[in-house]
Order: sequence, then C-alpha cells, then structure tokens
Amino acid sequence: MGLDLGLESAKNGIRSAVALEINSVAVKTIKLNKSTLPVFNNSIEHVSTAEILKAADLKRGEAFAVIGGPCCQSFSTAGKRESLGDEKRGGLFRHFTRIVHEARPRFFVMENVKGILSAAVRHRPLNKRGPGWPALSPDEEFGSALRVIREELATLNYHVVFGLFNCADYGVPQKRQRVVFIGSRDGEPIYLPKPTHTQATNNCKIPWVTLRDAVGNLTDAKPESVKFTAERISLLKHLKAGQNWTDLPKHLQRKALGAAYDSWGGRVGFCRRLDWDEPAPTLTTAPDGRATMLCHPSRLRPLTIGEYSAIQQFPKDWQFAGSTRQKYIQIGNAVPIGLGLAIGKMLLAVSGKKAERSRKLLGQVICADPVLEVRLKKSPRTKLHPPRLRKYPNAKSARVWLQKIGA
Repeated sequence: MGLDLGLESAKNGIRSAVALEINSVAVKTIKLNKSTLPVFNNSIEHVSTAEILKAADLKRGEAFAVIGGPCCQSFSTAGKRESLGDEKRGGLFRHFTRIVHEARPRFFVMENVKGILSAAVRHRPLNKRGPGWPALSPDEEFGSALRVIREELATLNYHVVFGLFNCADYGVPQKRQRVVFIGSRDGEPIYLPKPTHTQATNNCKIPWVTLRDAVGNLTDAKPESVKFTAERISLLKHLKAGQNWTDLPKHLQRKALGAAYDSWGGRVGFCRRLDWDEPAPTLTTAPDGRATMLCHPSRLRPLTIGEYSAIQQFPKDWQFAGSTRQKYIQIGNAVPIGLGLAIGKMLLAVSGKKAERSRKLLGQVICADPVLEVRLKKSPRTKLHPPRLRKYPNAKSARVWLQKIGA
C-alpha cells in the first residue's frame, strides 16, 4: 500500500475506500495495519466493478480516483519480458481499464516499471534475432506494447498524461524509476508533479535524500534479514562502499558473475555494496540474489527488513506479515510513499481549482515530458547480441537484417 499511503498523506488526504490484492500475505499486512478497510483477496480479473463499488459504498462516477499498479514483472527488464503476451500478468492492465471504464472515477493513476516504455507486445529472445532469423513483426518491435497501452487508454475518453519518474527527485532515498499514467475524466489540467529534490544542489531544490539519511541512525532491536552465502561474503570482503563486481580483482570477476560473465550489459546488481552518500538503487525482492544484491555499505550483510521499510518510507509502526522472504517481496514491490504523496498533492491541487475544463483533451494520451517523448520517438526498434554471440557475426548481414524493419 505504498502508493495508497502516499496519497493518504497528502494534505486533506485521499481516503482509501477499498483495496484489491491477490497476494494473501500482503492482505494480512493490510489487515494488520488497516483492520476496517474492505479488501478483496483475489485477482482483478475475477472481481466485478459492481462488487468493488458496493464494498466502497460508492456509485458509478462518485469515486475520486482509481489507483493501481497492474503486475509489472512481464514488462521488467530483469525478467523474461513476455509483456502483453503474458495474459496472467501483462494483460492485467486491461482489467484495470475495465474498472475505470465501468466505475468512471474523476481520476485514475496507473504505475508500472520503466521497462513498459520499451517492451514489445510479443517479446522475441535476443538469441532469435538477427541474420538467420525471420524479420520482426510490428508487435515484436520495441515500444509496441506502449502503443497498444496508449490506444486502449484513449478509448476511456479521459485526458491522460504520463511520464517517467525518478523517485529520488521526490524525496525518496532510492533511485527507483517508475512510469505513471494519470487520467482525468473531466479534462481537468492534470500534470506531472514537479521534482522537489535534485542530485546537484541549487537554489530551488533540496539535495537527494541519501542512504545515510534514511538508515544511518536507524535503531532496530531485532534486525531481520536473510544471509549471504559464504562464497558471496568472500567476494564482498574485497569491495568498498559504492563498488560492485567490476571493482573485484580480475580473477574473481567470473566467480562473481557465473554464466553472466560471458553475457553483456551493465550487470550492476552483481556483488554490489551500497553507497552511504547516494540514494539506494531500486530495492529488489531478493537483496541476497546474485544479480540483485544489496549489501550494506559497511557490513557484510544484506539490507534488513527495517532498512527496506525505511527506504520505502513506510511509517515506523507499519507491520508486515509473513516470513522474512515474503516481507522482502512485499516491500520491494511497493511504490515509495514519497511518489504517491507528490501525485496526491497534484490531484488535490487540480481538484480544488475552478479551472476551465477542456473537453478537447478527452481521449488524448500525452507524454507530458517533451524530452522523454523525443527519446521514445528516436528509440531503436530492436537490438542484437554482440557479434561474438550472434548466429552470423558478419556486420553487413546484421545491417541488412535491421534494414528490413527500418531499424
């Protein structure tokens, strides 16, 4: 409920009227902290809008906002990227739009991972692209999922804006990037909240909140965490705060990466120690994972549950149900409260104005960040493995294959 808590913490807060959560342990967490909040422990595809409105004691058109984060793993660059082809997860946004269409709230907010901007409707693995393989179809090209999402949101006849947020820019001690779509039923002048913090100090904004700011003085009588294996500890001993596998002696780098050593890309999560003087990177659901490691800057252990909670800005008295692993999953999948707060402030500011509403904006889905819009238009339609990993490494044949799709 990170996004919900953020909205609630805005001045004159936005009260949560009903929740829907498929994870039974997360439902227990909600009940631990909000015992009177109606909660559906089910998948959105199996719950009707009428049931949701009844539980919230609302009629069609009365809800201030519908807020959701349709399952993001199928769009994440860390996963298989099955995108909209993953009907159980990637297609859940269609059920979100169903609820919006049928409930007609004044506003809606839908968040997802950065990977949604570049995902294809149907993902083709890298080892099946390039010379020797058929040309990509339009729905296999990068960005095709976003085109479909924009088209489907447009059918709601809302005024919709979207952008890419770095949560650190909103006072969150975490460089977590999230894409947010915000819709207005009545054509109100919604906008992307302006950043309040910045990496470089100036006269207008506050410096980013660092890991030290968030957990440097944290006291936890019973710290709870998973443990690193002896092998990972032996590697982490060689690293200082802010370093990762690239800073290991050469003879240990293959040991740290395993099979990924012969791959390519940043691989920044391998054997990673955090930096006290920077915001944390995106919190993962497994801080002890080989590729998702989040090691304390000065101790040989992963971040604790208490540190995770503080970085995501949950209230100090917020309780999490389940095992240690289940707690990491819940917190790692949450939206930082600071981002929800920024969005909540914007919605309340817009709703409190008597500004003229524009019906001309209805049905439009606008990227509200001009720089991002240019990047999206210029982004490649696909990418290929480096020559050493391709079926046919010849550069000329690769160019011919790419020209077939205009890439």
